[in-house]
Amino acid sequence: MPEMTLRSTSTEETARIGRVLGGLLAPRDVLLLTGDLGAGKTHLTQGIAAGLDVTEQVTSPTFNLELVYEGGRLVLYHFDLYRLEDEDQLEQIDFFGVAGSGGATVVEWGDRFAAVEQIATLGIELSFVSEDARELRLRALDERGDALLEALRVHLVLEKAHDYVAD
Repeated sequence: MPEMTLRSTSTEETARIGRVLGGLLAPRDVLLLTGDLGAGKTHLTQGIAAGLDVTEQVTSPTFNLELVYEGGRLVLYHFDLYRLEDEDQLEQIDFFGVAGSGGATVVEWGDRFAAVEQIATLGIELSFVSEDARELRLRALDERGDALLEALRVHLVLEKAHDYVAD
């Protein structure tokens, strides 16, 4: 499946990438975020929420497992599966029912469970390059993910081109 690597030099830039991505999401898209603590998963999710026109403050759902943000173009379901110990717990929190319900789903630490990756649209690995810089490796996990990556590539190129055009 196709991949794309992006470099972010600030939390604002990570959120901007997320905002573009959020604007492209469709019902039942599932984004799988991986990366060390502090790598920028929540900043990316804040941008995704902004791209979905969510106005609520987005925070990490570490202690809640799931946070729901309504009022945007799509409902945003934000999961953090770090504290789950086995796949059976996914059924207990109705993860698959929620992910298939018609909103957009962002899953932090979902790579711990093969069943989550099987339903994901796009995998995004965030890694440290330096104190401020991050690398985002985006990987399509199905045909929809492939289309999403291509649309993201086009939007980022057009956005960059716009930066060079004088008004």
